[in-house]
Amino acid sequence: MLNTLLPTTTATATTTASGGGGGGATGNSVLFVRRIATVALFASLCCFVIYRGGENLGLMIPGSFTSSRGSFFQPVNNVNANISAVAASSDSEEYKLENVLKNAAMDDKTVILTTLNEAWAAPNSVVDLFLESFRIGDHTRWLLNHLVIVALDEKAFSRCLAVHTHCYALVTEGVDFSKEAYFMFPDYLKMMWRRIDFLRVVLEMGYNFVFTDADVMWFRDPFPHFHEDADFQIACDHFSGDPDDVENRPNGGFSHVRSNNRSIEFYKYWYSSREKYPGLHDQDVLNNIKSDSFIWDIDLNMKFLDTTYFGGFCEPSKNLSEVCTMHANCCFGLETKLHDLRILLQDWKNFLSLPPAEKISSKLSWRVPQNCSLDSLRRYAPPPVNITVEQT
Repeated sequence: MLNTLLPTTTATATTTASGGGGGGATGNSVLFVRRIATVALFASLCCFVIYRGGENLGLMIPGSFTSSRGSFFQPVNNVNANISAVAASSDSEEYKLENVLKNAAMDDKTVILTTLNEAWAAPNSVVDLFLESFRIGDHTRWLLNHLVIVALDEKAFSRCLAVHTHCYALVTEGVDFSKEAYFMFPDYLKMMWRRIDFLRVVLEMGYNFVFTDADVMWFRDPFPHFHEDADFQIACDHFSGDPDDVENRPNGGFSHVRSNNRSIEFYKYWYSSREKYPGLHDQDVLNNIKSDSFIWDIDLNMKFLDTTYFGGFCEPSKNLSEVCTMHANCCFGLETKLHDLRILLQDWKNFLSLPPAEKISSKLSWRVPQNCSLDSLRRYAPPPVNITVEQT
């Protein structure tokens, strides 16, 4: 529109200037108007350049996430972008990542993190069982004060606001994480790797974390059973009996990580290793790199958690008097998982109803897995990807 106005203004200036008295004053006024128009045009171009530059840096302004509670500006492809600058652009102070983490953190800057999409956030789905486990666990309710739910889509974020205090919206450009992500399918892999990169950002911000999948039920406070000297400790599908044995089979659904240079470098290395092992998810890549010389070079203290306290359907905790968490791993399909998780919670309630003396001597055990099994993973998982690894 400025381009159409400028010729008309120029013509008027020429006519007025030739008219004698007052022409100089009028000419000066027109010149002033032209300068204002030029400045406005320059400012518009600057705004456009800044906007396009923001896109190139990996910043996205999702229109669907604009609501009465504020707009969400999130790091997307280059999560290494200046988090503070991104957060400062948001209209909603309440939901900036730094503020959410700060409000949820323990005195030592430890937070509990889980991720959630629409499928798992729906009423009577995984998130309800997850939160219930904290409420009925043995002195676990207080841990909810330190839990941050990281929502991967708009509906998951809305549901989080309805059921929990600390919620954060994590947006990924060009990926729909709202539906059920089937094990080892492309959307599942993208979701797992997005999670690893986000956790690295949390570490860089100086926060320790316990990451937990939402299908991990919390029955006791796990902190007394963490290794005090470990930088990175992770639950297992199978535990050999030795927390230092790299032959343990780790499971990425539950981990405790301390923020330091070693853990940050490790998460960078883990994330970058996806390119060396294309088609594998984070857990299998971890299995491939856990013995790499790089781990020794950065002096990372890695530990594997005992399934006595941190069990799952792959290898259940046998003693209900000691169990802290139980993970619905080795399980395919949302309905299958929900079926066995509901039985798991009922088994825990049955245990709690026993008199104290009977709890100690009780031989009560889990009735699960039932529908969940390793066979279901083999039956429905896509065929394995043939991988050629270059020797270095």
